[in-house]
Amino acid sequence: MNSGSQEQEAENRKRKTNSGSQEQEADKRKRQWSLQDFEIGKPLGKGKFGRVYLTRELKSKYIVALKVIFKEQIEKYRIHHQLKREMEIQTSLRHPNILRLYGWFHDDERIFLILEYAHGGELYIELKKKGVLSEKQAATYIASLTNALAYCHKKDVIHRDIKPENLLLDHEGRLKIADFGWIMKVDLTFPSDPPVSAEAKNLISRLLVKDSSKRLPLQKIMDHPWIIKNADPMGISK
Repeated sequence: MNSGSQEQEAENRKRKTNSGSQEQEADKRKRQWSLQDFEIGKPLGKGKFGRVYLTRELKSKYIVALKVIFKEQIEKYRIHHQLKREMEIQTSLRHPNILRLYGWFHDDERIFLILEYAHGGELYIELKKKGVLSEKQAATYIASLTNALAYCHKKDVIHRDIKPENLLLDHEGRLKIADFGWIMKVDLTFPSDPPVSAEAKNLISRLLVKDSSKRLPLQKIMDHPWIIKNADPMGISK
């Protein structure tokens, strides 16, 4: 075989490989999920509109969290728009500190969201158990949250309900923002106990400024001395 034929054969193999990859990706996007694709495990949590279960995808054996939302509740509280927004936003976001939404499906009574499983659970529960976080942990969480929010803002996405219950932790202690699309007013107060370093107080005080023009910009948080001193660059808080 001459060099021209060899080059042509190599090009054909390359095209075939690319075509196969594109077809696989298209099939993945077109896949129609159903409850028969999953093995349902223990409940992970319960909310106003449904429940979340530890779940295994049977074909890949991959562990996910399956969020089950009852259509009756959607109708009752008229949350069609919020749910649709949550699904659209989470599906489009790709960031290590944002919980992935892999897909969804439904039956006559329920809507199922296939979510990334955060083994560490809610940051709220972690705070209740420990009572006090180390400055390394606190700084790492704030740095991770800042990175994720900055990414969201670049995508013209505003979460509007950041609170410990909506921040999850994976098996390495990496923070994950969850529950997009829901709106809730949260009152924040600065704690006097346990002791907090002066640098941490400075950052929090500059963030809790009502006038947004005087508030510390999101981009400046990463340059604050407390973050530089305490945050783990890999985002691991353990």
